[in-house]
Amino acid sequence: MAVETEARPEAGSAPQMASKGTSKVPAAENTLRILKLLASRRGPMAASQIASTLGLPRSSVYHLLVVMEANGFVLHLHEEQRYGLGISAFELSSAYSRQEPLSRLGRPLLASLVDALGESAHLAVLHGRDVLYIVEERAKNRPSLVTDVGVRLPSHLTASGRAILAALPKSQVRALYPNAAAFTARHEVEGAIMKYSALSSHLDRVRQRGYATEHGEVTPGFGSIAAAVTDHLGWPTAAVAVTFLEDKLPAEQWPALAARVQKVADELSVRLHGRPAK
Repeated sequence: MAVETEARPEAGSAPQMASKGTSKVPAAENTLRILKLLASRRGPMAASQIASTLGLPRSSVYHLLVVMEANGFVLHLHEEQRYGLGISAFELSSAYSRQEPLSRLGRPLLASLVDALGESAHLAVLHGRDVLYIVEERAKNRPSLVTDVGVRLPSHLTASGRAILAALPKSQVRALYPNAAAFTARHEVEGAIMKYSALSSHLDRVRQRGYATEHGEVTPGFGSIAAAVTDHLGWPTAAVAVTFLEDKLPAEQWPALAARVQKVADELSVRLHGRPAK
């Protein structure tokens, strides 16, 4: 197989990118764009491919890659003439996990929501086709729930998962649910979502009303309402949900409860330097 050969600049030429003036800002922005692009790919990329994908001059990309390589954020694979993420990028990822910013920011907001409503609340993120619960705030005198921290459940069964899925592009949802084997159920309930067409129709309704619901699919007798937490691009980062005994909360009260949940999700979006869902 022919290997693409690319000339790399000498390390001494890299400081040109850090010259005085407004060039400092685009250099920083383009460095982050390169890191995000490499993180989104399954394998290393050629510098020319990075440049064409991001619409950047090749010379600028080469200079940035030299600086990033010197600091350990990218690794140059000489035989392949490709660039991949370096150990410093991995260390950033590990540090993010250790600091748990999403949990730390979300926990006090959920605690306030629980105090105001008297119902249990939780925060979940998408993990493959599942949702992973990272915060649970249990209301006083309310029963324990299956949605404890560290528990994973199929996203299409939960209000949290549905809120996140509804905020994803439809093509992404389809990729997560390519066939009937992707669907599962915990209990036999009326109108269970067991195929993509049913999921797609349900997510359309979630988008229309702005929040997601679940009726006993996780635990019989319990309902949930959830809203998505979004980043600065509008991409769903997590979901805030409240769970309650359905016979204690009439259906006509669900929209008002949903508004409270959405307000907390919006606040968490802002705290994550994101933007509230519209």
